[in-house]
Amino acid sequence: MTPRLDPFAASPALMKKWMGVSMDAAASLEWNIIELVKIRSSQINGCANCINMHTAEARAKGETEQRIYLLSAWREAPCYTERERAALGWTEALTRLSEGHALEPARQALEAEFTEEEQVKLTLMINVINGWNRLAVGFGLWVSTPPIPDAQKAVA
Repeated sequence: MTPRLDPFAASPALMKKWMGVSMDAAASLEWNIIELVKIRSSQINGCANCINMHTAEARAKGETEQRIYLLSAWREAPCYTERERAALGWTEALTRLSEGHALEPARQALEAEFTEEEQVKLTLMINVINGWNRLAVGFGLWVSTPPIPDAQKAVA
């Protein structure tokens, strides 16, 4: 895929600020929740670039293949904590906001697992990854990630 536009070259000052907000949001909660949110939002938005990048990052931080593979079916998979489920439900509710406003069940789960400050941090992270998804899909961005060592061994 050839990028249609490089937002970092087109608007470097604003993209630097956007990157700063992204980094701050990503550092605001537990790494596993942040990575699951990034992957799930990217799955919903069909952002191959972000799915590729964030699954590789999650693996590098210690996330299991099983939990990455089951993420699109997280409601049926027993391997996620209640806190992770609350984050994933809120991620889906906000990412799919245009499909309807049935936020109450997701909000109740969120409030049961996250403090008010954490709710804001998670909501900002969801907004950030949705923004990155739109930049990547909209401008045809693709950042190649290194192959996963275990996958290379399996192919060999």
